[in-house]
Amino acid sequence: MTECNWFVDHGGTQELWPTVTHFPRTTPRPYRLYRLLTDLEDLLSHTLDDQQRLEAIYPLVRCFLADSAWLQYFPIAPNPDTGWAVEILYDEPDFPLTVQLVAWHPQQVSPIHNHGCWGLVALLRGQEENRFWGRSPADPNQLVTAGRQVLDAGDLIGFMPDTIHQVEALGDEPTVSFNIYGETDYDQRFEFDLTNGTATNF
Repeated sequence: MTECNWFVDHGGTQELWPTVTHFPRTTPRPYRLYRLLTDLEDLLSHTLDDQQRLEAIYPLVRCFLADSAWLQYFPIAPNPDTGWAVEILYDEPDFPLTVQLVAWHPQQVSPIHNHGCWGLVALLRGQEENRFWGRSPADPNQLVTAGRQVLDAGDLIGFMPDTIHQVEALGDEPTVSFNIYGETDYDQRFEFDLTNGTATNF
């Protein structure tokens, strides 16, 4: 099965990015997490546009995943009380990104939200559906359906800070993903209520 690389813009429009045919690195294998973090820090320091950042980051993540079979066996499982769990792999004060593993219980559905930062998610196990919305030109708190995308294990998806989505874990097994997020602008991170037409910071 072909691994897909998706990008979703501010309005929820999806774009399929090309498959990586070579890895942009000169360091020897294995391409470990500390090497990925160093390369990301260097990249972020001289690339200011978020879409260009994501275009440059996703081949590095593909490279890292190819050399990191240990992620498939990492002991993470959804919390039975909440239906999800987050394991922080790397988070340091004044470092411009966070690296996480995220697990969802089967059939668990997230709130509708954006992240207030660029983000890149690689699905390691399971299957999930992302639903996307854009803001109505007449009322920014009113959302307009923009599409959906089912991700299989091996697929990767990148989001802009204002990309609005909702995640649902499909199938009978928990999903696990490898997530990288930039620096969050909490004033611009919202949870949306379609019924009441509200957007609330979280």
